[in-house]
Amino acid sequence: MKLFSIAGFDIKLDPSWLIIAAIITWSLGQNYFPHTLPGESPGIYFIMAIVAMILFFASLLLHELAHSVIARRYGLKIGGITLFLFGGVAELESEPRLAMEEFWVAVAGPVMSVALAFGFWALSLIAQLADSPAAAVVVLSYLATINLILALFNLVPAFPLDGGRILRAWLWHRSGDIQRATGTATKAGVAFAYVLMGLGLLALFQGAVISAIWQIMIGGFLLVAARSAYQEQITRVTFSDRTVSDLMRREPITVGPDLRLSDLVDQVVLRHGLSFVPVVEDDILLGHIDRAILLKIDREHWSSTRVGDVFAGLDETPTLPPDTPVEDLMKSIAKTGQRKFLVVEGHSLLGLISLSDIVRHLELSDLVVARTRSSSLP
Repeated sequence: MKLFSIAGFDIKLDPSWLIIAAIITWSLGQNYFPHTLPGESPGIYFIMAIVAMILFFASLLLHELAHSVIARRYGLKIGGITLFLFGGVAELESEPRLAMEEFWVAVAGPVMSVALAFGFWALSLIAQLADSPAAAVVVLSYLATINLILALFNLVPAFPLDGGRILRAWLWHRSGDIQRATGTATKAGVAFAYVLMGLGLLALFQGAVISAIWQIMIGGFLLVAARSAYQEQITRVTFSDRTVSDLMRREPITVGPDLRLSDLVDQVVLRHGLSFVPVVEDDILLGHIDRAILLKIDREHWSSTRVGDVFAGLDETPTLPPDTPVEDLMKSIAKTGQRKFLVVEGHSLLGLISLSDIVRHLELSDLVVARTRSSSLP
């Protein structure tokens, strides 16, 4: 949900953030602060934990804002910043066009975290010199430490961490091939994720259950994120400047409105393995019929019911113009969950495109890239 906007960026909160906020508050109030500053009351520890948790997430927000501001300077689109279970993420809707853009966008976050670490450290020294309450000094010292840890963790050269993006920028600059650079950086990210999960399992056997769970969870998250980011890069490169007319299946099987449902099932659905069929009459697209519509009709009525009696009209049929970019189609699939679309111009059916067509094209593209790279090896 959207909380507010800063400098034109929407700040959003995922419900999973409540989990990590509660865990951090509990951990600080029950363990860290009582060990660091013994002798205070539970109420003081709770207040310290709340303040530290809020300022920690404010630091995360500033970290992501640094990425977003630099990205916007290079003309990149930012969908917003979301705080969630594993911290925060700036939603880049477009990738940098040059390696140097990638570098400066990636390095901005750790630079901000280092600056915040130095700032909190300086404030803690000032608080000590001013003879401020010990609780304030401890909280400021914690924030200085956690921001430094955040900066160092993000600088690990493992994609999609900031360090992994810096690595990708360097490899991209050297080779000029962003896809190959992304693949190498992703391998580093996957390796680091497995190392984290391995360390988590080791900690689990040693009895450090909480630490082990977090290491395994973060490692798992990084593993999924690395592979997902690589797949997104392949998708972006593969479908750059391509439209649905390039990928659609031309002259798809169609049916007329006078066809009986029993014949539709026997001659089209079962014979050709189709679950979504356009309805056309005299070369004019009327709509579609699919498995969901068939299942609403009792089988005993199939022989007496015609397609024209039950089909979904154009207002209920997912359609696209032929010049729709494939990237926009993928956004529609992700947003609506609709997997099949008819490609139309006016009332004429030009073709059909589905999620399986996109996946098949991606698989072929991966195969071509793999063969090209293997043939270029000495």
